[in-house]
Amino acid sequence: MVEKDKLIGVDLGGTTIKFAILTADGTIQEKWAIDTNILDEGSHIVPDIIDSINRRIKLLNLDKERIIGIGMGTPGTVNIKEGTVTAAYNLNWKTTQHVKFDIENGTGLPLSLDNDANAAAIGEQWVGAGQNNPDVVFATLGTGVGGGIIANSKLIRGINGAGGEIGHIVVEPDGYLCTCGNRGCLEQYTSATGVVHLARDFADEYSGPSELKKAVDNGDQVTSKLVFDLAKKGDVLALKVVDKMSHYLGYALASISNTTNPAYVVIGGGVSAAGDFLLSRVKENWTKYVLSTVRSSTELRLAELGNDAGVIGAASLARSFS
Repeated sequence: MVEKDKLIGVDLGGTTIKFAILTADGTIQEKWAIDTNILDEGSHIVPDIIDSINRRIKLLNLDKERIIGIGMGTPGTVNIKEGTVTAAYNLNWKTTQHVKFDIENGTGLPLSLDNDANAAAIGEQWVGAGQNNPDVVFATLGTGVGGGIIANSKLIRGINGAGGEIGHIVVEPDGYLCTCGNRGCLEQYTSATGVVHLARDFADEYSGPSELKKAVDNGDQVTSKLVFDLAKKGDVLALKVVDKMSHYLGYALASISNTTNPAYVVIGGGVSAAGDFLLSRVKENWTKYVLSTVRSSTELRLAELGNDAGVIGAASLARSFS
């Protein structure tokens, strides 16, 4: 009997689809990527995934009997039981997609499906900064703010799949309008776009010398990276923005920590590239708001897997077939 010892991970994004073949313990052995073709209401996406997996298996002369299964992280609302995806607008999927049925039929392999932020959370918990601890919170700061809460080794999904929506914790009642329709969500203050929004508002009220203010006033392109780079150089306005953003993030993560008391709270995503400069400020604010028992047992950490979190976490979903 052939030993089942391989996992396939698929990280489906709006511009790129990342793939990886991993060992059963989470070590990447092969990875590749293709462009996401969202034309014709995204009808090419699933056939492209099937074709790419089948081609790579053939190219590697890999016995399908060795593959435990495929795991996939995707944008949109995922029905885990049905294996369907809805509301994945950046994929141009306007109707419910029967992803599990189609990919299993096309590859002959079992598929597990979850939201992309959940998949990245599981990846970091399994072989990343979470060190395979059963209790981990993951927050990813990118264009938006996503995340996942893992308690007793189980991802908290909630009754309708909205569990762990860290980006929609309200940190500023009646604050900035969020894409979800509410006001004051964490996402509007700590995502890449949120940091820029803060920078523009703060620049309007600031009258001292500042490279950041000059950039805003000149109509130059302002990014979260620019804000952090200037803050590291001591720009007073940029530091005010970073400190405010760190306050909101520390406050929100403290609320989750007080509720779940995880071993680790892991911060990932593009904005986290600011590294310890950001982490130290978030920790300072987090410490103000957490219970003493949580302060002494929960640790804030930066994510370790980078762009591989999605494919590793997706692959880990397939472990249920072993």
